[in-house]
Amino acid sequence: MRDIASNIGAVLALSPAVQAATIKGNAVDTAGFGSVAFVVNTGAVAGAGDYTAKVQESDTTTDGDFTDVAAGDLVGTLPATLTANGSFKQGYIGHKRYVRVVVTKNSGTSIAAGAVAVLGGAHSRPVA
Repeated sequence: MRDIASNIGAVLALSPAVQAATIKGNAVDTAGFGSVAFVVNTGAVAGAGDYTAKVQESDTTTDGDFTDVAAGDLVGTLPATLTANGSFKQGYIGHKRYVRVVVTKNSGTSIAAGAVAVLGGAHSRPVA
């Protein structure tokens, strides 16, 4: 079996926690990598929660500079509503340096959620 761990970067995109409001994840720097995908993990959903996730992009780390990624720059789809105890992925093929995941509260009480950015196509290997 081939080693994948030395060829990818893993970055905390959204700290796993019980989320009771809309939460913007960390800006993930894609410099030095050729691809990125987000993996969103969920736990319990309380109070008939309706939460959605999306990917945003920017050329800076300034919060106000991030915009939603166009559908043509995404690979795969995130569900219309995040479900309990799930794992979902979406790839980004755009050209902005920074990307992040945003979990939006539409209704309900809370959701346990977190996300990791998996960076591939490293320009320098092994990846630490």
